[in-house]
Amino acid sequence: MKNFGIDIWANNNFIIENSQVKLNYKSSPSLYDIAQAIRKDGVRGPMIFRFPHIIHKQIQTLYSYFDKAIKHNNYQGKFHAVFPLKVNQFPNVVEAITSEGAKFNYGLEAGSKAELILAIAKTPKNAPITVNGFKDKEMITLGFIAAQSGHNITITIEGLGELKTIIEIAKECSLKVPNIGIRIRLHSTGSGTWAKSGGMDAKFGLTSTEIIEAVSMMKKANIIQNFTMIHFHIGSQMADIAPLKRALREAGNIYAELKKIGADALCNINIGGGLAVEYEQHAQTTSRNYSIDEFSSSVVFLLGEIMDAKNVEHPNIFTESGRYIVASHAVLITPVLELFSQDYHEKHLSFKELNPPLIEELRYLNDKISEKNCIEYLHDALDHIESLLTLFDLGYIDLQDRSNAEILVHNIIKKSLYLTSNHSNDELQTLQSSLQERYLVNASIFQSLPDYWGLKQHFPVMPLHKLSSRAIRAASLWDITCDSDGEIGFNQDKPLFLHDVDLEKEDYLLGFFNIGAYQETLGMSHNLFTHPNEYTICINEKGYNIEKSVESKNILEVLETIGYEQKEILKELEEDLETASFITEKERYDTLAKLKIFISQNGYLRTTN
Repeated sequence: MKNFGIDIWANNNFIIENSQVKLNYKSSPSLYDIAQAIRKDGVRGPMIFRFPHIIHKQIQTLYSYFDKAIKHNNYQGKFHAVFPLKVNQFPNVVEAITSEGAKFNYGLEAGSKAELILAIAKTPKNAPITVNGFKDKEMITLGFIAAQSGHNITITIEGLGELKTIIEIAKECSLKVPNIGIRIRLHSTGSGTWAKSGGMDAKFGLTSTEIIEAVSMMKKANIIQNFTMIHFHIGSQMADIAPLKRALREAGNIYAELKKIGADALCNINIGGGLAVEYEQHAQTTSRNYSIDEFSSSVVFLLGEIMDAKNVEHPNIFTESGRYIVASHAVLITPVLELFSQDYHEKHLSFKELNPPLIEELRYLNDKISEKNCIEYLHDALDHIESLLTLFDLGYIDLQDRSNAEILVHNIIKKSLYLTSNHSNDELQTLQSSLQERYLVNASIFQSLPDYWGLKQHFPVMPLHKLSSRAIRAASLWDITCDSDGEIGFNQDKPLFLHDVDLEKEDYLLGFFNIGAYQETLGMSHNLFTHPNEYTICINEKGYNIEKSVESKNILEVLETIGYEQKEILKELEEDLETASFITEKERYDTLAKLKIFISQNGYLRTTN
């Protein structure tokens, strides 16, 4: 994995320069330098960095490629897009989306009452709002209120019952009727983990029979003029473009047929989301087989071809690709707290005046190993350790001898890896994989990377520095939760190698990339770990500014979110100290002060790292 695959997944947003990961934008600051500057203020634990310029770039790229395809194909419809709030509802993200997307008329999509309120509050009046998901009368009424307030809102019905509710509300009040969309249940299915979003067994959408009935109901209720959109979605993170092409042909023909049976106001096709993001770091396991250029060209060409064949005006094209917009804008930064091989450092060796012969032989191998003899010495060392372990089991050597043997063999293996790093063979690669180093990171996978835990979705991970040095340690990453699932294990098919570091002498910071979509909104408070500190960082020609920072919840605040009263918890703690025995009153006072400091901080570990 050369340069941690940064040329595969980074989309040119990040580069390696002077041994560090840097932003590939304007002054190109180093992520390591930004992190260390923040840590000087006493911040410990994980941090999330947000880069709004990347959101702007993604929005601009999406619109520019569709505009190019529209011009190239002489397509007569327009392109529009909305951001699905379920992907990331955090305030600094939504603010960046609405501000960076304003000139593109970029809108928002809501799938719940709370998201709809947020969309109404944050979407500019001229930008579209789409509403998906199951709805009750209150939620649909909110759509009427939004339309009355001047918003360009489309309520997508997921069943005939929702359409009946729209008709009922329209009769009961004088509020403006919002635009109406129909989610169609396609025969076509997607590909990948989320393929079940499409197909006849999908959770959402109307069948052909129900679509015809819906049109009849709207005509009868005299709201057919509000029917402006059909919508489909065949799955998030589409790995293959072929299923999309099949879905486009099916949806395009449904659209044309609806126009022919009197849906005169129908003018929009919403193709949903699914535009994939590259999460993989290895060329042989990439996430998608298409580019944004092919994606946009295929959509525009196929819809234009169908409409021309059916003699129907070209519809406007809507997308809801949220992952593509925000995944790459956020980076999780976390320090490594501990390497579990630290016990094998040579400083822990403790020899006797008279050592067993095999221990002396290992000492010799460790001292004299070189590039020329390392393979031979390695074989000898592996043979000796087996013999020594057998001698220990039989009681012929003691625990100190065994410790010395393990340290010496570990160091001989490590030296062999370094000496052969430029001309590794299969045997050494196998050994390298089996000699895994466990890196304890100050973070919670359940809180910050839930899709890894739940779906085994890979996220690019790499050190922020030391990148001029070869990383040779097969790495498994352990988080600080007390759950054995809080681990990103070493995968021989997608190997991650990190550096040997002495954490007593230097920091070692890791970055997890492309974590801006879904991870924050899905993150769990497992072990009551909270959302990390976050920083919105704006890059300029001379450096960078931290425009917004949000501190993570402290321990009492986290407890309050699950139903405990802060004052009650604090009172109980104080009462415990009041009844505890102390030598002096000052000691009691100092202990209480220390306790209050601890509970006013977040729950991540506060070590020297």
